[in-house]
Amino acid sequence: MSLLSQIEFKCRAGETVVAVLIDPDDVPHIDSLTDTVRRAEAAGADCFFAGGSLITGASDIDLVKALKEISALPVAVFPSSPAQIHPDADALLFLSLISGRNPEYLIGHHVTAAPLLRKSGIEVIPVGYMLVDSGSATTASYISHTAPLPRNKPEIAASTALAGEMLGLRMLYLDAGSGADRPVTPEMVAAVKSWTTVPLAVGGGIRTAEEARILIEAGADVIVTGNGSRDNPQLLTDLCALKKV
Repeated sequence: MSLLSQIEFKCRAGETVVAVLIDPDDVPHIDSLTDTVRRAEAAGADCFFAGGSLITGASDIDLVKALKEISALPVAVFPSSPAQIHPDADALLFLSLISGRNPEYLIGHHVTAAPLLRKSGIEVIPVGYMLVDSGSATTASYISHTAPLPRNKPEIAASTALAGEMLGLRMLYLDAGSGADRPVTPEMVAAVKSWTTVPLAVGGGIRTAEEARILIEAGADVIVTGNGSRDNPQLLTDLCALKKV
C-alpha cells in the first residue's frame, strides 16, 4: 500500500498519523539517528519525513539510506529542491508552496524534478504546502522568498487550501516552520478542514501533547513533529498516545 493510501486509510478510520520530521543537519552521527528511530518506533510513530528548508551538509550521513537500513517505517522526502530527490525513499512530498507567490516553489522546481521522479519510480504525493506566521521569521519563509499566511486570518488559509484541492493536490500541510514560536492556531486548522476533504498535516511549534490534542480535535489528520520531540523525547510518546481521540 502506498504511503498516501496508508494515510488516507488511517484518516478514514479516525486515527491520527504521527510523522517524525528529521533534518539531515540535525543528525551529527549514526548513533543519534538510531536513537531517534528507536524512540519513534517504540512510541508508535507512523512514518519519517526526511529533509529541510536548507541543507548545509553539516552531517555526512545519507539520511534516507540510513533510515531505510535502520527502520521498516516508511520514509518520505520533504524536499526544498530537486537536489533532495532520493531513490531509496518510499515517497516524496511534491510540495507546491500555495501560500506564496514565488513561481519556483509553485511550479518551477517541479518541472525540473518531474523527469527525475518519473525515472526514480518512487511514490509522488502532491501536497499543498502552506507556511503560517508563527511570530518569528523561519528558514522556510526566508529561503522561499514568500510571506507566510497571517495566523489570525483562517479564512485566507481555508480559501488557499480549497484552491489547492481544486487544483488536484492530494494532501494539505499547514506549517508554522521549524523552531516556530507558536503552532498553527486551531481556528485555522478547523477552517481549512471544514472547506476541504483531503488529509491535513499540521506541524511547527508543537511542544506539548496538549497543543497537539487541540489541533487534532480541530481537524488535523497528520501531526508532524521535529524539533519538539528531539528536544523532549517524551513528547513523541505523548503524541502517539493521542492517535485515537
